[in-house]
Amino acid sequence: MGRGERGDLSDAEWERLRPFLPVSNGRCGRWRSHRQVIDGILHRVRTGVHWRDLPERFGPWKTVYERHRLRSADGTWERLLQQLQAAGRRGG
Repeated sequence: MGRGERGDLSDAEWERLRPFLPVSNGRCGRWRSHRQVIDGILHRVRTGVHWRDLPERFGPWKTVYERHRLRSADGTWERLLQQLQAAGRRGG
């Protein structure tokens, strides 16, 4: 997947998000790239496309959907937003 696709996270944006995301515990096998999945979620939010119609460059639609659902339920997205807002207030 090439960087620089319209609407994808820039390298700088990714570096701000990456520290707040969960790390694989190794028990579930190899995870699909958080960056690829987040780009897929953002694409869906931006375009309104159905999950099943996500472009293949984001990986399997079901993986993107499940990761979004899981991270919504476990509070990851809310914590990430709070951390980024706090960093912004500190001038980061």
